Amino acid sequence: MRPSSIPLVEAFVEGVNRAGVDVIDVGLCSTDLVYFASGSLDVPGAMFTASHNPAQYNGIKLCRAGAAPVGDDTGLRQIKEAVASGVIEKAEIAGGVEHRDLLDAFGAHVRSFIDPTALRPFTVIADTANGMGGLVVPAVFATLPGTLELLFGELDGTFPNHPADPIQVENLRDLRKAVVDGRADIGLAFDGDADRLFLVDDLGEPVSGSTTTAIVARGILDRNPGETIVHNLICSKAVPEVVREAGGTPVRTRVGHSYIKQVMAETNAIFGGEHSAHYYFRDNWRADSGSIAALVVLEQLSLAGVPLSELRKPFERYAASGEINTRVDDPSATIERVAGAFGDLDQDRLDGLTVDAGTWWFNLRPSNTEPLLRLNLEAADTAACEARTAEVLAVVRA
Repeated sequence: MRPSSIPLVEAFVEGVNRAGVDVIDVGLCSTDLVYFASGSLDVPGAMFTASHNPAQYNGIKLCRAGAAPVGDDTGLRQIKEAVASGVIEKAEIAGGVEHRDLLDAFGAHVRSFIDPTALRPFTVIADTANGMGGLVVPAVFATLPGTLELLFGELDGTFPNHPADPIQVENLRDLRKAVVDGRADIGLAFDGDADRLFLVDDLGEPVSGSTTTAIVARGILDRNPGETIVHNLICSKAVPEVVREAGGTPVRTRVGHSYIKQVMAETNAIFGGEHSAHYYFRDNWRADSGSIAALVVLEQLSLAGVPLSELRKPFERYAASGEINTRVDDPSATIERVAGAFGDLDQDRLDGLTVDAGTWWFNLRPSNTEPLLRLNLEAADTAACEARTAEVLAVVRA
């Protein structure tokens, strides 16, 4: 819905057609609708979006046929080289364009992940932040019991109300107030392209991506015992604990969708979750969908018969720092200095540096695009978390 998307899409389609390739234009959509199109039609997908970034940004999300990820080793490097070389591929016969509406089919696909007859008639408020959730969320909830209220549901790529980035707690202010004032059962906060989902409970309190991952994982394992669940390494330790307690096998991965999807394919995992509120489902072509996660949580609330403020408690076992970014001159050298300072503790380098002291742990990762280090730390309680965070940051910023 960003104003810049229209000319970019037109230019992209023209280039694809010149190469002799046909295009199916699905129109305005969320990222998980694109994954649905790519998976159900078995064709590569491209979406113009800048997700949660401000209005002046735009970009392209790509996937291969079957919603398979495109990462540095699976296409991005070749694309970069082709663009840099200036070579334009032109076919003798140009491709065509077909317009297709997949919104209703997508809604039915999302609902297939739960038993709709088991749902209680909830009151749901969804803050779609003027992003694509305003289009897809009503289609998902169209045949479900209860009431859906949209907050900032108008599609407006200038984001007139607040940024479409629900990981920033200040952007949840309107939703939290609406849930409390409206006595709603749950609040759903989507980002601009509606693939990420953050929850707000019935008391107006935000729920972390780790807690949501644990809730969804347990629900899936109740139906599918013994399955593998993937989680990234900055998720709370509560996630693998819950998975084991529910009879599943937890597998730890690097941060990022291409890594998660690769590991899910290698392990045949049924579900994967990230602390950043991306949730991946094997039966969704291993792609992420905030809408599917939302329905699974509602199903768990129905089965438990308790409000979300109660349901969440057994899954929240530790205190977390949240992600803290520090700008440094040399990220690699800083990581090595931190590793040396905590050299007597268990360490691994799966993604940046992870140090585990048993009762507390932290991960320090470099940004892919800026000279930043990202710190995530977890400890037994708030006091310990604050003390250990200060201790690690003192080394990082020395």
